[in-house]
Amino acid sequence: MNFHRRRAHDEPEINLIPLIDVLLVILIFLAASTSFTRQRQLQVALPQAQAEAPDASPFLELAISRDGLYALDGHFVDAADDAALADALRQAAGAKPDLALRIDADGQATHASVVRALEAARLAHIGKVHFLTQARP
Repeated sequence: MNFHRRRAHDEPEINLIPLIDVLLVILIFLAASTSFTRQRQLQVALPQAQAEAPDASPFLELAISRDGLYALDGHFVDAADDAALADALRQAAGAKPDLALRIDADGQATHASVVRALEAARLAHIGKVHFLTQARP
């Protein structure tokens, strides 16, 4: 015969050891994945636009509209690609080796259209490129 009384209700117990193990693994993962390198910042001195008297050397003026359309010395240029724009620059330059190109881009013109004009100037072997700026009021 079994004279021992059984407990009517077993008390639930919380085992904290697995919880502590999981938290330690998470802490180890965070410590291993955190980078402790110091990022360096590059000090850049941006140029300021200054109004100067235009030089007397001959130049071509390339205007770029906000829609990406080009006008060379006041005449519309149908430039489907860089080569077509470079051909128009070459024809306008003729045999003048020291000719400069002045780029007057609209403030809303895309960066790609200005870079395209620079690439066309490189293909046309124009070494001097100037940008026209507008002073802030």
